[in-house]
Amino acid sequence: MHTHELAVIKSQPLGYPRKTIDRRTVRRMIELTVAAALNLPVDELAAKTRRTAPVAFARQISMYCAHVTFGWSLTEAGAVFCRDRTTAAHACRVVEDRRDCPHIDAVVSTVEEQLHSWITAMEFCRQTVEGNLE
Repeated sequence: MHTHELAVIKSQPLGYPRKTIDRRTVRRMIELTVAAALNLPVDELAAKTRRTAPVAFARQISMYCAHVTFGWSLTEAGAVFCRDRTTAAHACRVVEDRRDCPHIDAVVSTVEEQLHSWITAMEFCRQTVEGNLE
């Protein structure tokens, strides 16, 4: 992916629901939620290098949620986390494989539920504010 293509993806609005919340905001919420769930420093998830295995797995969960929970393409999910499509695809495969473990599945499910709750609440707030501005 070229730099100008990444800029286009980063500036486009979120795909779930379409055209509402900036992708960088969603990335940060995903990172905060995953870091809190796994008791990791959130800044580690945004690091350019792999870091420790738990941090790498947390980053993989983040890309998985971007793809599965928010419906972003693998290209979009990778780009918003400054990775490429193949890295996002690998992350999704790793998370799917590890969900066979009940503990991992419970963590990922809880993260997904929290992200759904967050996006639903943000949409409600936006609709309420827009309705009162008209």
